[in-house]
Amino acid sequence: MSAVKFIGKLRLLFSNAKPYLLMIGLQFGMAGNYIFGKDVLNHGMSRFVFIVYRNSMATIALAPFAFFLERKSRPKMTLPVFLQILFLGFLEPVFNQSFTYLGMKYTSASFTSTIVNAVPSITFLIAVIVRLERLKLREIRSQAKVIGTLVTFGGALLMAIYKGPAFNLFHSGSTTPHENGSPSSHSHQTAGAIYILMGCVALSSFYILQSITVKGYPAELSLATLICLAGAAESTAVALVAERHSRAWAVGWDYRLYAPFYTGVVSSGLAYYVQGLVMKIRGPVFATAFNPLCMIVVAALGSFVLGEQLHLGSVIRM
Repeated sequence: MSAVKFIGKLRLLFSNAKPYLLMIGLQFGMAGNYIFGKDVLNHGMSRFVFIVYRNSMATIALAPFAFFLERKSRPKMTLPVFLQILFLGFLEPVFNQSFTYLGMKYTSASFTSTIVNAVPSITFLIAVIVRLERLKLREIRSQAKVIGTLVTFGGALLMAIYKGPAFNLFHSGSTTPHENGSPSSHSHQTAGAIYILMGCVALSSFYILQSITVKGYPAELSLATLICLAGAAESTAVALVAERHSRAWAVGWDYRLYAPFYTGVVSSGLAYYVQGLVMKIRGPVFATAFNPLCMIVVAALGSFVLGEQLHLGSVIRM
């Protein structure tokens, strides 16, 4: 075999594996979103202000790369694309992040990442409705997708209803049965699950719309930057109404800086860019299929870093 043919095969292999490698790597980065998010909420930072700083830092980090790397390939902005970007900025940076962090405040990072596993099934349903995904029930592939959708969504509902006994992977600690099964604890879990599921619907809608927008505006870095910019502007309007005290906007060299920076650069900016690349090749359903990996990483990090307890319902869901 000649060197040219060998190099050609390697390039083809890498090209085929690229979407998988990008999404697997992204899941490890996204795990930090839940850990930093829960940590910053535990410290009392307003989720509205956190979302503003997160999307603002993502915009600042991405803008130079988008400006210089895509200055020759960036298409002209049209009114339909502009309106889609505004709506994308509302769906994920505003609606999804607001309700996800609200649900996380009532539960835990590992619980939130587990419920978010409903996103692939919701995305699949929306994709079928808008005809981005074809469903042929006679084909094994379509049957597997339907079964996977039912199992995934059923697991999310199980998490909302059943909590079970608690245990910890890395830390020893005792939790009384009364605390585990108290009505207050169960009501918080149910309310948190509902908020997170609302965020999941917004996130799934975001994936669908992003897959459509990236085809009309094929400049992934610029699109990610504009989504973050729209999200920063829209979340600022919400935060100014929700948080009127100047103390809520204070920033220091602590969690109020590193949490928005990490989640902004990785979980917003980089995530939007990678998702845009992958969805242009494989579609929105493929991009959401790797979420369970993030759940496993978050469960381990949540127990090790935050000392969170896992519950039997979470393990069954995994």
